[in-house]
Amino acid sequence: MRAWPAANSRRRTAAKERAELEALQQGVRYRRLFVLLVGFIVAVSAVVVLLGTVGLFSETRSRPLTPAEQNRYKQEEIARRWQAWPATGVFPEEVKYFGLDRAQQYARRVGIAPESDCRAAVDAAVAGILESHGCVSMLRATYTDQTATFVITVGVAVLKDEESRVSATEQLTQDDRVGVLPVAFPGTVTERFGSDQRQRTGWVGAGPYVVFSTAGYADGRTRAAVPPEEILHSELWPAAKSVGNQIAYFLADPPKVPPCTQGNVC
Repeated sequence: MRAWPAANSRRRTAAKERAELEALQQGVRYRRLFVLLVGFIVAVSAVVVLLGTVGLFSETRSRPLTPAEQNRYKQEEIARRWQAWPATGVFPEEVKYFGLDRAQQYARRVGIAPESDCRAAVDAAVAGILESHGCVSMLRATYTDQTATFVITVGVAVLKDEESRVSATEQLTQDDRVGVLPVAFPGTVTERFGSDQRQRTGWVGAGPYVVFSTAGYADGRTRAAVPPEEILHSELWPAAKSVGNQIAYFLADPPKVPPCTQGNVC
């Protein structure tokens, strides 16, 4: 018997509908998988962003400084003073000191020399040591005591950090005939103060700085012309040493450290 054409047509239509239904169901399954995958990726991304935000907030929020951070703050603040301060801040117009018998006196600044290379501002025996330890610059100024009898040149050698300064001072000579070179200012009481007029020189370390001082008489007397016992009992060297120490103290005086990473509020 032959099937009727209408029956064949119905079977073909049913088969086509079943195929379309299966394809639709498969598409629905793929779509669900796709939606689940996208949802998973979005969820993971959200968690990552949230964790990153929390971490960033934790890193950037204000918190108390650790002891190491406080020490680093102090060192950095002291190390930049020679550039951050004006020259008149490094070398004040007047420096108070105690003379013989603890009498309070003051030295008055006569002039400030231009910033110079370390080698050009010290004796050769000192220059090599400073340069080998990374001396950056030399600042100098000249003072006179209130009677205009003594002339004092103070030199601040700037090293790259405190560790370099400590290493340098361990090698510096104790010979009081060498150190910073004097700076004289024509037309002032200091104009006759030269290398031959230096009676004594010395230094003190402070932070990344080596503060040198040297002193002589305003009348131009040379070291050779002054008996050693006169220098020993003179007020000249205590005055010069005190002025140098005062300037070193100003430069290395510990700054006030903020308690928190973003100021005074944690």
